[in-house]
Amino acid sequence: MRSVSPLCGIASFGLMLILLSCQEKKTPLAPTSFTKTDSLTDTYLSLQDSVLQAWNMMLNDDNQKIKAMHNLTHELMVTDKEDIEKLVSIEQRLEQLVSLRYSQQTMGSPEVVEQYDFATNSLISELISIAEAQAEFQYNNTLQKLVDNINLADQRVNSYREEYDYIISRYNRFLEENKTYLKEIDPQAKFEKMPVFEMAEAE
Repeated sequence: MRSVSPLCGIASFGLMLILLSCQEKKTPLAPTSFTKTDSLTDTYLSLQDSVLQAWNMMLNDDNQKIKAMHNLTHELMVTDKEDIEKLVSIEQRLEQLVSLRYSQQTMGSPEVVEQYDFATNSLISELISIAEAQAEFQYNNTLQKLVDNINLADQRVNSYREEYDYIISRYNRFLEENKTYLKEIDPQAKFEKMPVFEMAEAE
């Protein structure tokens, strides 16, 4: 049986000490920190994106409805010479409709929303009445499709507004609960609450 040399034992012991020493000197990795400020900033930016998306979807659908109303007016001008003057007047009112539309700020005034809704509903009612009075309406697929598109878009208005109100309510509640912290993040920002359609109708 071979005996272990004392020198080998000493060398092994020394090697173990060196390895332990190296392990102790290793600097532990600093844990990733995610502060309350980071969390609030992420939530705030996410809510802003949701508000913008809901607003753009609502306006895009409204623009498509107005486009369908323009197309229906032009189609009727070709087929209905008796109502041409009335149709020209409707076309002129349609041109002005977008300028009457509320913004994210002005919708806080009930009169602005009511004025736009009244103008829109009046034009829809007049246009569809003229279209459905046409003798060829029952077999004119173009007229029927345009009327359907306008009616369906008009029925979606409340759904879009309810969705927008829901997101704005979350946004406003977040501002109310965290305004002090948000001011520390960006002292120059106003962080003002935004109006909702329900508020505009209730006042």
